[in-house]
Amino acid sequence: MPRLLHYSDIENVYDDPERTGCLSGCVQSLSGDDALICGTGDTTSPGVLALVERGRQSLDFFRAVDADLDTFGNHDFDYGPEATRGVVADSPQTWVSANVYDDNGDRFAPTHVVPYTVREVNGARVGFTGVTDPATPSLNPMAGELTFTDPYAAAEEAIDHLRDEGVDYVVILSHLGGGDDELAARVDADVILGGHVHSERHEYVEETLLLRPGANGHVVFEVELSDEEGADSRTKTRATATRHETADAPVDEALAEMLRGRVEAAELNDVVATVNDPLDRTEETVFGGECAIGNFVADAYRWSMETDVGLQNSGGIRNGPPLSGEVTIADLVSVIPFEEHVVVAELTGEELTAVFRECAAATVDFGEPHWWQGHLSGVELVWDDDREAVVSARVGGEPVAPDSTYTVATSDYVLHTDHEFPTIEAHHRAAEGDIQYEVLADYAREVGITSETDGRIQRLSETAADD
Repeated sequence: MPRLLHYSDIENVYDDPERTGCLSGCVQSLSGDDALICGTGDTTSPGVLALVERGRQSLDFFRAVDADLDTFGNHDFDYGPEATRGVVADSPQTWVSANVYDDNGDRFAPTHVVPYTVREVNGARVGFTGVTDPATPSLNPMAGELTFTDPYAAAEEAIDHLRDEGVDYVVILSHLGGGDDELAARVDADVILGGHVHSERHEYVEETLLLRPGANGHVVFEVELSDEEGADSRTKTRATATRHETADAPVDEALAEMLRGRVEAAELNDVVATVNDPLDRTEETVFGGECAIGNFVADAYRWSMETDVGLQNSGGIRNGPPLSGEVTIADLVSVIPFEEHVVVAELTGEELTAVFRECAAATVDFGEPHWWQGHLSGVELVWDDDREAVVSARVGGEPVAPDSTYTVATSDYVLHTDHEFPTIEAHHRAAEGDIQYEVLADYAREVGITSETDGRIQRLSETAADD
């Protein structure tokens, strides 16, 4: 029976050559003539090496595993469409995308990207299509000139073509995140290989197998497309999947060494501060409420622009090893690996209070309902989780006055997107500063990095207390 090997959202795995070697070694150890190797977006960026190499460091990995298929995630456009076209043209896999178009209405990179494709493997014809979150231009300003059409209609059309070609199985490469449930309900597919959301998923919806391997290359799913008949002798049995942790795999030393050379060539090893107690930046910490790494970033923003408030979206702090010991510029790039400026927004007190509410609101489709979405500086905030309400908010030690004006230092992304902190819009822009990681480096040199929290965000919950 045909097999699929699935990874997704590997993002900053390239910054750790050993871990990339494990990911490659895992895929290679599972590969074979009966297997197709599939990515589902955010396989080129973000990360330290991605920023330096404009995503082209991913080519080393794609070639090492001899990748077969991939689709686009929002971060695959981090350096603009032209850089993405270059990576696509030089990569070994077929890029499958049914809903991404250029600004002139043509399909994106039509020479190298197809809306659907058929692969014959182990005696079966497997049809593939791919779809990307239509909110990508809002999530990633560098994709603003592209058009992302309705992914469900695009998938339905592509699958109609695949069925007409007599495929035995239909597989969707999806970077829709939470949209995969609707996709499973609306289209006739055997498997949806998903991404975008960084939590793992392995379940069936409408008899369709839905998978997400999580982020940063820790897990690979091995899918078996069954060729056996079901109990009623009219349908195939459902596809199944096995989870593999890449840390247990043999290391692809050739790939690891290649990436070590790229890391050394990046010359980002200047030490800017020393941290005695590690600053954790796991998903649980960053999205759990106030944390040291979030405070550090928000404090650096406020310090650099001399504003009333500093604000960092939780999703912008990338997961990775804790900051510990000698902290380098490369370490700080890995925390926020984007070429975005810190900007100043001017908000009324009423608008600022709305932003505080949005720190707890699941306004993004790649988050979990309980996640805390923002980190703050210059603020004392008390939030009631049960009532989903601000209990009290103070800026500079004083209660927030609805009619007063406050300055907020944040990333340019926040002014661009309507998926996080939608209260803040482009018209609120008042000034622009340096690139985010440069601000972090300057602050670390001048002020340092502390591992302590100070209670600036308090989350109250009677439910939690009862538990």
